[in-house]
Amino acid sequence: MDLTADDLAGVVDLFGALTRTELGQACSELAFKAGEDVETDAFAGDIEDALTSYHLLSVADHDESPDDELLVVGPTAFPSLPEGAGDLPHIMDVPERTLADETVSRAAESQFREDAVQAVQAGDEDRIASLLDASYDLEAWGAVELDAARDRLDDA
Repeated sequence: MDLTADDLAGVVDLFGALTRTELGQACSELAFKAGEDVETDAFAGDIEDALTSYHLLSVADHDESPDDELLVVGPTAFPSLPEGAGDLPHIMDVPERTLADETVSRAAESQFREDAVQAVQAGDEDRIASLLDASYDLEAWGAVELDAARDRLDDA
């Protein structure tokens, strides 16, 4: 089953926040509903790509379960619901979660700064351009200040 980064964001948006395992289970459920037998971990690469593109954000520092990061909808996402996704909240037993906007913004800013350093050190021009685009989305989306990181990317 092919799911776009926006589809993954749509599934996460249904619940507010999911662990990677829960998102993989949700994707596996969608595949099953579409007549496919797909393992939960088959979506790990898609989830990682959605994190890289800031369609999803990972929040590790939260009060829910310190052992699991939570995935939330990111600033570049235009969440869409794959066919059958509306049934997922009735199928899956996922606890209700609420993350403070400040917590999510801090996680996004931290991840962006780390990604920027890695892209500059690697001299990865495509990733630098992608991060520059994402920086504007991040600033419009949350309470983050990325001028210094953007300057570093511009100078690379």
